Amino acid sequence: MTRVWKWNRPVTVREVLEDLQQERSIAYTTVMTVLDNLHQKGWVRREAEGRAYRYEAVSTRAAYAAALMNEAWAQSDNPAAALVAFFGMMSDEQRHALRDAVRIVQGPETAEPATTGSAGRTGSTGSTASTGENPASATEADGR
Repeated sequence: MTRVWKWNRPVTVREVLEDLQQERSIAYTTVMTVLDNLHQKGWVRREAEGRAYRYEAVSTRAAYAAALMNEAWAQSDNPAAALVAFFGMMSDEQRHALRDAVRIVQGPETAEPATTGSAGRTGSTGSTASTGENPASATEADGR
């Protein structure tokens, strides 16, 4: 799947084989079997092209990773505790990416009018401008 996702286009067994052979020796039939298995599992679709097939990913690597995380989280008997444990394993970079992703999913926040309370504090909009972070820097898990 890594090769299919990397090219982000329909690929032939021969193309995948030639790419893999740059790293190790592998048989054409092995690559063909793996791509056929991925097709049977529904991870790739294929279209005949002459005597060969072109294989294309059904979903992005990011969507696949998200489905795996969702499945694992849904099977937890304590989803909140599972999330806390998961977040605790994240690097600072991953936590920043998570914050950016949450902002993107939530959409633009409604700006609250600045108010001055009895302590003289000014209200905050909670926008990314106040944090200096850029939600546009969030990318899919596959790095595209």
